Amino acid sequence: MDKITTRVLLVEDEEDAREILSFYLDTIFDEVQIACDGQEGLNIYKKYYEEEKSFDLVLTDIKMPNKDGLTMVEDITKLNDEQKFIIVSAYKDEEYLFKSIGLNIISYFVKPLEIKTVMEILKKVKSKVLEDKSKNENLSEIINLNKTYSFNTKTNLLYKKDELIHLSKKETLLLKALITNIKQIKTKEFLKKSIWNDTNTSDATMRTVIKRVKDKVSDDDFISSIKGIGYIIE
Repeated sequence: MDKITTRVLLVEDEEDAREILSFYLDTIFDEVQIACDGQEGLNIYKKYYEEEKSFDLVLTDIKMPNKDGLTMVEDITKLNDEQKFIIVSAYKDEEYLFKSIGLNIISYFVKPLEIKTVMEILKKVKSKVLEDKSKNENLSEIINLNKTYSFNTKTNLLYKKDELIHLSKKETLLLKALITNIKQIKTKEFLKKSIWNDTNTSDATMRTVIKRVKDKVSDDDFISSIKGIGYIIE
């Protein structure tokens, strides 16, 4: 499995707090982007969003020039309603706390910062981020062919529920070809090229491989023949 990258956006206008937080964030997360006010933070977030990149955490102060932290949080939430935030503030003002209700704020850091507490929370956040990303990565590798069978695109293994169905090399290549743009019909020529790298392979040879797979999944077959065209998973 490829290394999972973690990314954080820190938005803090006070230089001392910004340096302290960026130092500790750098020791825990892979990438830390820094902004000095809410508007700059929003601009950075939008830039990454447009590039289809995401932040696992946005850590922001509340009272800042140009745009305050909670307004920035609201603006970011309009772009990504699943974005998680940690608020940093010297304020225990009920008005600010009330405004944050309903936003994805998972913790608060109160100034002056207690480094031990900050580190403990950040480590827990990273562990949860890695756990969630790992689950999502695993899910994205699994293609459900129907209610009974699934195919793992990373391991190239076919499963009936949790039971492994053994396939030959040619049978595996057939399934890999069929799940490419899974909703599209695959012509016989495409399948021959994918399995044997030769479009001159006989139709009978190809039908033999298809029949072997269909026999193995006969209780809930997912391979359909489209007369005169080819095959599709449905």
